Amino acid sequence: MFHNIVEAISGGNESKRKIKGRVVLMKKNVLDFNDIGASILDRVHELLGQKVSLQLISSVYGDPEKELGGKVGSPAYLEDWITTIAPLTPGDTAYNVTFDWEEKIGFPGAFSVKNLHHSEFYLKTLTLEDVPGHGRVHFVCNSWVYPADKYETDRIFFVNQAYLPSETPAPMKKYREQELVKLRGTGTGMLEEWDRVYDYAYYNDLGDPDKGPETARPVLDPKTESRLPLLMSLNIYVPRDERFGHLKLSDFLANALKSIVQFLLPEFEALCDQTPDEFDTFQDVLNLYEGGIKLPDGPLLDKIRENIPLEMLKQLVQTDGEGLAKFPMPQVIKDDKSAWRTDEEFAREMLAGVNPVSIQRLKEFPPTSKLDPKVYGNQNSSITKNHIKNNLDGLTIEEAIRNNRLFILDHHDILMPYIRRINSTSTKMYGTRTLLFLQKDGTLKPLVIELSLPNPQGDQFGAVSKVFTPVENGVEGTIWQLAKAYVAVNDSGVHQLVSHWLNTHAVIEPFVIATNRQLSVLHPIYKLLQPHFRDTMNINAVARQILINGGGILEKTVFPGKYSMELSSVVYKNWVFPDQALPTDLIKRGMAVEDPNSPQGLRLLIEDYPYAVDGLKIWFAIENWVNDYCNFYYKTDHMVQNDPELQSWWKELREVGHGDKKDEPWWPKMQTKKELVDSCTTIIWVASALHAAVNFGQYPYAGYLPNRPTLSRRFMPEPGSPEFAELKTNPEKAYLKTITPQLQTLLGVALIEILSRHPSDEVYLGKRDTPEWTKDAAPLDAFGRFGERLGQIEEEIVGMNKDGKWKNRVGPVNVEYTLLYPTSEVGLTGKGIPNSVSL
Repeated sequence: MFHNIVEAISGGNESKRKIKGRVVLMKKNVLDFNDIGASILDRVHELLGQKVSLQLISSVYGDPEKELGGKVGSPAYLEDWITTIAPLTPGDTAYNVTFDWEEKIGFPGAFSVKNLHHSEFYLKTLTLEDVPGHGRVHFVCNSWVYPADKYETDRIFFVNQAYLPSETPAPMKKYREQELVKLRGTGTGMLEEWDRVYDYAYYNDLGDPDKGPETARPVLDPKTESRLPLLMSLNIYVPRDERFGHLKLSDFLANALKSIVQFLLPEFEALCDQTPDEFDTFQDVLNLYEGGIKLPDGPLLDKIRENIPLEMLKQLVQTDGEGLAKFPMPQVIKDDKSAWRTDEEFAREMLAGVNPVSIQRLKEFPPTSKLDPKVYGNQNSSITKNHIKNNLDGLTIEEAIRNNRLFILDHHDILMPYIRRINSTSTKMYGTRTLLFLQKDGTLKPLVIELSLPNPQGDQFGAVSKVFTPVENGVEGTIWQLAKAYVAVNDSGVHQLVSHWLNTHAVIEPFVIATNRQLSVLHPIYKLLQPHFRDTMNINAVARQILINGGGILEKTVFPGKYSMELSSVVYKNWVFPDQALPTDLIKRGMAVEDPNSPQGLRLLIEDYPYAVDGLKIWFAIENWVNDYCNFYYKTDHMVQNDPELQSWWKELREVGHGDKKDEPWWPKMQTKKELVDSCTTIIWVASALHAAVNFGQYPYAGYLPNRPTLSRRFMPEPGSPEFAELKTNPEKAYLKTITPQLQTLLGVALIEILSRHPSDEVYLGKRDTPEWTKDAAPLDAFGRFGERLGQIEEEIVGMNKDGKWKNRVGPVNVEYTLLYPTSEVGLTGKGIPNSVSL
């Protein structure tokens, strides 16, 4: 009775102030073709009073009963779940929620959510209006919320305000710490899809000996962080928030790749069994794009249609209704079907193609080897002055080196330790060195190609090498074309295994895991880096299972075959984190020098080097943005040193994430603001621009396999042999019989077409998936300036591509260099820098 009197005096419940909220989420059934019933069951749960509840948590007042964690408000429930119909296409659904305002809350720094439905949903945001004294309060969630019985405690989400650990309001500290403990897990037990644990694994067993000896692989050096596990199905454990769904093109990716393996591969094999596994002419190859290849009718094609959703089938096998598999025309042959064969284009692609990160300035002649002579004998180059002295525009070799006019694409040392083993298979390849001369018009001219094999008497006897120089016509012209093809095969393999897989996908994953384990979502560095990790764990998991595993697509389509991952793993031993910074990389390769009179203190030695020109603009734009952002939160070096989360993050990254590198002296110590800015700039560069530069040009340049062959199947023909005679009578057929055969061509083209496409939900550099990702005005302003600078860079790229002065930006094939153009449309565009390694 006394309670009722007090209520009457105070106005009772009716006069309590209400806070209106709006929750945006995506229901599970929107993303899952197979669980439409989830929607019905969720409504049944609603009718039974089993709802979705939210409770505000104070950032002002601690609760003694919760060890001074923030006080918790009364539950509020999502309204009108039953009557709100979710769209059948990927889309958000908004729900109202009404909280009773309670003075004990003050300012809500977090909220908890309890899902008593049957199914999980993807919670995007909660927005509160008219919070007393604060107005609008926004929470960014972006997480799957499973039914409450899957969790030991309610899910917690924090306001979009960044706090360093020392500045976190006292009532929120416990919640902050508990959330990180959950994300780290215990390191024991089987992880389920609703678990949110980020943990490391040493991925050094890619084989599957149960399938037979052909897919057995040696366990890689356990000290080598290859990050490549054996996975048995696409339902492998990846934290649910790191996985994409199923409907948009990006969400089809895992199934698309799986489909190639399971359905298209048998179909292509059947096709190639019915016809010789050769293309006889370049026109046969062009038919892939112009006319299509007739897929035989029958149970296999039916199987493809049954197992691949229609939208994806259209993307994978573009048919004209008559069963013809047809691929889009790659840009490299769109304008001119033969310009790819020119020496100028061969050289230009080292500066503006899909692998513009391997060319180096030649610093000594003849080139020398760093391989151990006790093991490999003399591996120094056999190229002599006589091979090149007449093609240096009147310069001596010494003058050409001194004037920075000689360059090298060197795939000798990286491959020679493997060549004897690789050549014992159906692949026949060489170690290669290609020397190039920088001409006065800024283009490169190939001077000589050296092809090397191990000595038949043993590795310790050194290399057996042959040297080839450019010839345009006749048999010698065909031999020169073959020499360039052997170089392109090596460059394709190094590109896929090192430039692409190792130096972007593999090395960034430890950063993803360490960031989620050690930096709270409230931490400003988490907020800075998190967009650059989107989908990376998921695409890497898919890659480990069906691309780079024993018998996977990469082994079938790239020259090292079953030695692919071993090679990649060994190269990782030479990986140096600070060298991934673009200016450092360019200086290390001799492509740039420090120069206080040049913009940003760096001068390119090839002025028309499109990857470096555009890349440096992007790099310094990222650096300026990161500098502005970090300086807002860290006023002094002392603040960096005394941030426990930041220090734990960097320690774990070095000692566990990149654990076999933990004793390297080159790691930044993370004691200064500069070290923090440099490290974050490098992480963002690798995840965004570097990956874009080596990924999205794959189909434009390598979709036409004669330009970027991935395999070579026979050695250079010797005079007097039938193969040499064929060079005279049918040079096209001789070339095509040397490079990638038909099956691997079809498989490789299908793969890189998918990997070169932008999905419809891509988020590009300078953009975020929500404009309210932080409440802090100064970082938002800095991010706006970053976006404006990227827009200016786009205009500069367009202008330079139209300026005939810059010959390497377009080249004989008439393909503009746009791989570092920040934004893109959907699909196969050859441009666009996504925020993260997501393909």
